[in-house]
Amino acid sequence: MQARLKDEMKQAMRNRDKSRLGVIRLIMSAIKQKEVDERIELDDAQVLAVLDKMLKQRRESIRQYRDADRVDLAEVEEAEVLVIQDFLPQALTEEEIAEMVQAAISDSSASSIKDMGKVMGILRPAMQGRADMAVVSVKIKELLATA
Repeated sequence: MQARLKDEMKQAMRNRDKSRLGVIRLIMSAIKQKEVDERIELDDAQVLAVLDKMLKQRRESIRQYRDADRVDLAEVEEAEVLVIQDFLPQALTEEEIAEMVQAAISDSSASSIKDMGKVMGILRPAMQGRADMAVVSVKIKELLATA
């Protein structure tokens, strides 16, 4: 994953794509910061977690900018989201999310909202970087409320 990021950074430099280059550098910086803080070298799963966190931050910023009528800033964040998503695995569809949630509820024998942590524990590794966990959380609550 990190090798791909470095290759993409070099390609962005060659293409003189300053906006893409800037976002890739932000990603590399976030990865390096986590490696330095925790004194480890990140594997692909941990890099995905960093990318997922960056994506979540951008989505929250977009929402706040839109609420404040700062469309110009929201558009910048949306462009960053598109670049970050290039490095994430293929996103899950609504149907795939629903199937996985239903399977996790069955596997964990969850019967109420109190069991939501068990279900999230099963789903998080499988969905990391492939689905917005806030959406997944809402889906779990819906299904557990009717159970």
